[in-house]
Amino acid sequence: MKNEQHLKEILLNSEHWKKKKLLQKVYYEFYDLIKNNLDFSVEGKIVELGSGIGKIKDIIPECVTTDIFDNPWVDRVENAYKLYYENKSISNLILFDVFHHLEFPGDAFNEFRRVLNNNGRLIIFDPCMSAMGLITYGLLHHEPIGITRQISVYATDRNDVDNSGYYAAQGNAYRIFQNRKKYSSLLKNWEIVNYRKYSAISYLLSGGYSKPQLYPASMFGFMKLIDSFCDLMPVLFSTRLLIVLKKGNISE
Repeated sequence: MKNEQHLKEILLNSEHWKKKKLLQKVYYEFYDLIKNNLDFSVEGKIVELGSGIGKIKDIIPECVTTDIFDNPWVDRVENAYKLYYENKSISNLILFDVFHHLEFPGDAFNEFRRVLNNNGRLIIFDPCMSAMGLITYGLLHHEPIGITRQISVYATDRNDVDNSGYYAAQGNAYRIFQNRKKYSSLLKNWEIVNYRKYSAISYLLSGGYSKPQLYPASMFGFMKLIDSFCDLMPVLFSTRLLIVLKKGNISE
């Protein structure tokens, strides 16, 4: 039943993608940003978890697309807590709007460390909880932000991980990386290569996949100028968070 619902949502997203040229422009900008933060000098595959309709391939053709359920646009089925990849076989692992679905991020990070090669990168792109972010994601998005909910970094029982169902807390990436000392157990043995907040007003007003588009695609360049101005005030306007982590060369 979960698989059927997931596929229904994916198919609907595909239809929205075909109709909304503005949505394509916005996402291609995001994918370019991710591409610019990949390390192509590291040996191994480039893999995205939770790829949906797999459009990252339009910008990064060599990227292996995956999802927790099969669909026509992904290369393989993968679960973040139990990846079917050999040790040190991945060079760059991409989580685009996936981190906030990890109920036990510490357990997932252990698996990411296993499959990433030395100096491999984990790239996270997730919601950011500025004043505008709190309003936008808190009031206008169907997923909870979970800003006051306790984060279970590690599961107390492996069965909890194996049986983990649907989970969403859009504020988790922001909370963890803004308060790194509190979550040092999660971030040990990782080097933060890049940590940046983006206003992404152009994305918000595009309506995303499911909401109405509030400006024409021809104005995308102008909206990017507004983004650049709002980026100067991240506390107020940032709605997207880019985090790039590098796996250190320590003995496994």
